[in-house]
Amino acid sequence: MISVSKALDQLFLLTKQMPTETIPLAQANGRVLAQPVAATRDQPPFSASAMDGYAVSAEGVAPGASYTVIGEAAAGHAFDGTTSAGQAVRIFTGAPVPDGAGHVVIQEDIERSGDMITITDRLGTGTNIRPAGGDFKVGQTIDAPRILRPNDIALMAAMNIATVTVARRPRVAILATGDELVMPGDPPGPDQIIASNSFGLQAMLRDAGCEARLLPIARDTENSLKTAFSLIDNADLLITIGGASVGDHDLVGDVAASLGMERSFYKIAMRPGKPLMAGTLTNGTMMIGLPGNPVSALVCGQVFVLPAVRAMQGLGQTASPEQTAQLAHDLPQNGPRQHYMRAIVEHGTIRVFDNQDSSLLTILSTANALLIAPPHAEAMTKGTKVRYLSI
Repeated sequence: MISVSKALDQLFLLTKQMPTETIPLAQANGRVLAQPVAATRDQPPFSASAMDGYAVSAEGVAPGASYTVIGEAAAGHAFDGTTSAGQAVRIFTGAPVPDGAGHVVIQEDIERSGDMITITDRLGTGTNIRPAGGDFKVGQTIDAPRILRPNDIALMAAMNIATVTVARRPRVAILATGDELVMPGDPPGPDQIIASNSFGLQAMLRDAGCEARLLPIARDTENSLKTAFSLIDNADLLITIGGASVGDHDLVGDVAASLGMERSFYKIAMRPGKPLMAGTLTNGTMMIGLPGNPVSALVCGQVFVLPAVRAMQGLGQTASPEQTAQLAHDLPQNGPRQHYMRAIVEHGTIRVFDNQDSSLLTILSTANALLIAPPHAEAMTKGTKVRYLSI
């Protein structure tokens, strides 16, 4: 068995970075920006009013000062002229500040009679003007790589960027194996269960920016597995679920090897998820073989698969980010394998579920964290700071 960190190092050696593609900005949310982008204009492109009010000269702004209103400026409609001392332009939020003006007195601080306004003693502080380029200037960049989120999309739109270059989504084929499995909605036989791991992994991978598709369930025969492997097509990554152990019906490793897979490693010193393997198929597709127990498969997805697909998208070769919290209770010593324990984090403390059986999806569904107990960790008391993964 190898450690989790060494297994991750081996996985990163197998990953290949995705090629890039250029897509419309409207399709870029959730994609990984592969090349920096630069603003093509200043924002705002002119000094703009931050409030509804009156634009006046910067000099002499004080309670009691009076001005003659000579025009109006609104968003998209600038005042065509120049203001001089003693003159004001009615202005609305977002409108260009007229030439000659250096202060916007908000309308609540003004008394108006016809075309005359007077500043009241409520005059506040600040000019209420957003300077040209105050948000960003021409040439200012958004660095890559990064996962694009709605705020980034809004910023790039304001920068007048219509297309972006992103990493192609990794194509992932998911293969569940086992005579005991049927698809959700199909009537199970007396000795069968519903396939769940593949659906959880597909959702996890789609959230991580992948194109993830389910292959037909492979039965526990060499012919069925070989047929399933032939359906991989253009996948960048094949994930198999089940059949990776050493039982008489665990054939995935042998079939993959017969098809030319170069195995990188097999068996990890972790709980849950000891029977995990990885390698490369003859067509260049990376393969990760996950254990069949539902919790084991999904925990291994968090620990190994997500870092691999992030690396494929150019986001660096790093483990899933860890956080810390204080134990809400005592925790007994750990055994020789790194244990990822389902837990709940609330208000800075973490509580581990009593039952950590690797078949219990209900507990995984309730958990929002995996506490990481290192190999041979000593017993820990309440209040000890521990590491965990958010899930």
